[in-house]
Amino acid sequence: MFEKSLYHLIRGLRTHKGNEKEYMQNCLKECRSEIRSQDLDLKATALLKLIYLEMFGHDMSWAAFNVLEVMASPKYHQKRVGYLGAIQSFRPDTEVLMLATNLLKKDLTAASTTTIALPIVTLPHVITPSLALSVLSDLLPRLNHTHPSIRKKTIVTLYRLALVYPETLRAAWPRIKERLMDRAEDPSVTAAIVNVICELGWRRPHDFLPLAPRLFELLVDSGNNWMAIKLIKLFATLTPLEPRLVRKLLPPLTEIIQTTPAMSLLYECISGIIQGGILGSGEDADGREEIASLCVSKLRGMIMIDGDPNLKYVALLAFNQIVVTHPWLVAQQEDVILECIDSTDISIRIKALDLVQGMVSTDNLVSIVSRLMRQLKLSSLGERRTANLSGSSPGESDEDDLERTIDSAPRSKNQAPPLPDDYRIDVISRILNMCSQNNYGFLTDFEWYIDILTQLVRTAPLPRPISDMDSLSQSGKSNDGDISERIGGELRNITVKVQALRSACVRAAEAILSQLNSEAPIGQSVVSGALKPVAWIIGEFASELSSPDDILGALLQLISKTSPPEPLAACLQAAMKVFSLIAGDELTIWTSERKSRILLLMARIINSFEALVLHPNLEVQERAVEFTELLKLTAEAASSQQAATETVHQDPPLLLTQAIPSLFAGWELNSVAPAAQKNVPFPEELDLDEPINPNLNSLLASAETISIPVDETDEFESYYYQRPAATSIASEPAIKRLADSHDEVASSYQQPTEETYLDSDILAKRKAERLERNRDDPFYIQESGSIQRSSTPIHNILQNSNGPDLDVDSIPIMELDLDRLSAGVDRAQPQFSRSARPAPRQKIVVAVDENLGGSGLSTPKNYDSENSSDAHAKTRTGVNHSKKLKQSLLGVDSTNIGALSLDDNEDPGGRDFDPEAHRREEAEMAQAMKEVERLRLEMQRANERIQVAQGVDTVVVKKKKAKKPKVAAAEGEDNSNGNGEDRDASAPVKVKKKKKKVPTIDEGTAGSGEVVKTKTKKKKAKPAEISDATAEAD
Repeated sequence: MFEKSLYHLIRGLRTHKGNEKEYMQNCLKECRSEIRSQDLDLKATALLKLIYLEMFGHDMSWAAFNVLEVMASPKYHQKRVGYLGAIQSFRPDTEVLMLATNLLKKDLTAASTTTIALPIVTLPHVITPSLALSVLSDLLPRLNHTHPSIRKKTIVTLYRLALVYPETLRAAWPRIKERLMDRAEDPSVTAAIVNVICELGWRRPHDFLPLAPRLFELLVDSGNNWMAIKLIKLFATLTPLEPRLVRKLLPPLTEIIQTTPAMSLLYECISGIIQGGILGSGEDADGREEIASLCVSKLRGMIMIDGDPNLKYVALLAFNQIVVTHPWLVAQQEDVILECIDSTDISIRIKALDLVQGMVSTDNLVSIVSRLMRQLKLSSLGERRTANLSGSSPGESDEDDLERTIDSAPRSKNQAPPLPDDYRIDVISRILNMCSQNNYGFLTDFEWYIDILTQLVRTAPLPRPISDMDSLSQSGKSNDGDISERIGGELRNITVKVQALRSACVRAAEAILSQLNSEAPIGQSVVSGALKPVAWIIGEFASELSSPDDILGALLQLISKTSPPEPLAACLQAAMKVFSLIAGDELTIWTSERKSRILLLMARIINSFEALVLHPNLEVQERAVEFTELLKLTAEAASSQQAATETVHQDPPLLLTQAIPSLFAGWELNSVAPAAQKNVPFPEELDLDEPINPNLNSLLASAETISIPVDETDEFESYYYQRPAATSIASEPAIKRLADSHDEVASSYQQPTEETYLDSDILAKRKAERLERNRDDPFYIQESGSIQRSSTPIHNILQNSNGPDLDVDSIPIMELDLDRLSAGVDRAQPQFSRSARPAPRQKIVVAVDENLGGSGLSTPKNYDSENSSDAHAKTRTGVNHSKKLKQSLLGVDSTNIGALSLDDNEDPGGRDFDPEAHRREEAEMAQAMKEVERLRLEMQRANERIQVAQGVDTVVVKKKKAKKPKVAAAEGEDNSNGNGEDRDASAPVKVKKKKKKVPTIDEGTAGSGEVVKTKTKKKKAKPAEISDATAEAD
């Protein structure tokens, strides 16, 4: 009857490996012919094969009408295939969908349960607003079907209909609520209703507050974990609206957390407590602290479970939310959180970094930063040396590259896996943020922080080296992504703000400068961004230098190796300041030795600066030209100044001792608040639009014609097409490699030792400082090798007679002279009693940022450093609710559901009823109606005047006067004055009687009802009287 079934199609596809595409095309041709057959069995089989091929990406929308034919089959097995094809191929814009409306309505009212389930399952995939309106009346009765599976599927389908046609909820909500309140309802139906309510709850949570008792009952009594997760999420949206729910929910939630073995339910319960604001509410403080401790302990257990990174990740997510309200509880879990920093999963590391940055304090800052520093050092061990020496010769072959790669493989196995540069930059940024926040309020040891900054400069990722043309294209800016420049900026902030540590900061700047000079080989430029702030520190505080001559030599060497304009300009300025310190001493005699030394030093500086006179950057060019000409003038004055002799005293030249030092002497530079510049008043006489040079256009035009000499060697060609210089590969024993790559294990998991994250020279310097600080402390036990003892007579005798080995039998008996011994003790006593108690620790004062007096709101009130950032802590407390309003996974726009009210008595706009607002709206509406009526009457009267005034010039005035006296006369008939005198109807007097008309009638009708009738008749006959008056006027 047919050639292939679905079974044969699948087997044939597996047998045609390598030729599947051609086989599928042949099968599609067969299906096209088979689906046009009149035999429903053959048509259904062809449709089933098309559905299978559609899952491979082949379009079957051309068979939409044939799908509709199979859907109309009376046989269930064929009808099921047709509905499956509709689910696979029908879309809301399918043309034949309107033909399926009657078929869907017919199958929804079928007697068979299996037949009813087919359209219910299909509708969510093909629903449109018009189709939802058509089938809604047939779908609602299915909520009362006897079979629970039909009721469950109907509830879920109604939610899908409500997404495209929100009025569905208004009609279906009473029946859904009835099903929810029915305690005898099937649990599967109740779970489906809870799912629908949970999806609708975050849009309009106040609609579901009346259901809280029933939902709480389901949470307590139901044993379904999935429904419990949904209920907890729903209560998380209801608790902000009804705070009394917090006290009610604490006992069951605590019981679930303590007893459930399901990790998914445990996490959702903790997440619901956090999102619902239970931990931060003011209700039941004792219970809140208890459940917070319970949540933290459970999250600690989730992190400690080995082999499941997903649990660690979600636990860290929850910790990041708890740390906002209970930071002290999260800080107690510091050990397990710091273990996550060393996880192999980079996402877990990032979440752990977010967490430790939020829980940092004075007590744990050192341990957290030490752990991060150890991680950076282990991952970047030897990377800087490899980066600087990774060049190879242009003619090196690919076999040499392969050999070098194979040789470096064993070393990488013994070392920690390398971390991405982006992650390392993020870690360094977080270290700087943690240490500098609150104006360095968490720092207790600034010397330690200075050493950390020195180590960070060494471990920071190096940016890509840039050429001179690259630096020109960046308009004088250094690399934006260079984290080392920010590290140097932190060292500069410490130098400026903390005066007590300026000497230590300058020594650290000297070490960094020497390191940069030694690491940059000849012919390569310095790419570290730390050079600019370090050079500024050395120049600004040159008086704190330990060896100005050596630092000046290092600066002159770095000038020739520096390409970026900003660091180069800073080095020029720093070199001149250091030279001013060296040569500006007025007290030193101008001897021949000093004269020759200063002249040679100036010649060296001039030689370095003259190479930058034609630099493309204007700032560098200006400083080089100024300093060069100044030094040339000073060199002439110094050479003409005679040297001092034993008989003749000569002073140094004034250019050296007064002129040059006066250029850099002035006010001390302090840190300024970031927004202080905005508060500077704008000078009235300043015109920024006026050109500085009127011939600017001609100068720029002439500058474009200047030809820059091009070097014979093409830097672009050499950078991209020539291999770097080869590196020597030295073979060494394997035992030596193992010894070199041995990683030290931290002695404490909470605070690693300094040996694990600091270099040997920094450790030696810190050890020497520590020994010097504790040398005279009697309570400090010094190392045996570091204790220096004075030589005694007994020691000399033993040393001379026995050598280094002690022979007890050869100890001589000698006479003790107590007077000499006491005298020796008296002389040695002051050395040990000089410091009876340890010297108090110096109090560190951190200067705040300067600001303009009376500055406005633009100036921040906190005094964080310019490199610190509190944006992470601020964004932690904020909750972004706008993400929930995005398009759902079903691919439809469901934002209209939020404006739908499920209560008929509620304002249809979705807002709560406000009596005062309603009263104001009614008053405004009445006022508007009165205004409209007044304008209508004016227009009507104007129209009547125009009709009456045709051919008559003065009738309009007479008409107005004839109208008012008649009304006044009518009032005069009923309300004659007390003297019995009748009012003249023709006299235009008392026109204002019209305003007093109502109170006069009320006073006169106190005892007579006839007068009231007369008033009423006159009001109704008023238009007739006006028409009569107009007739009389005519």
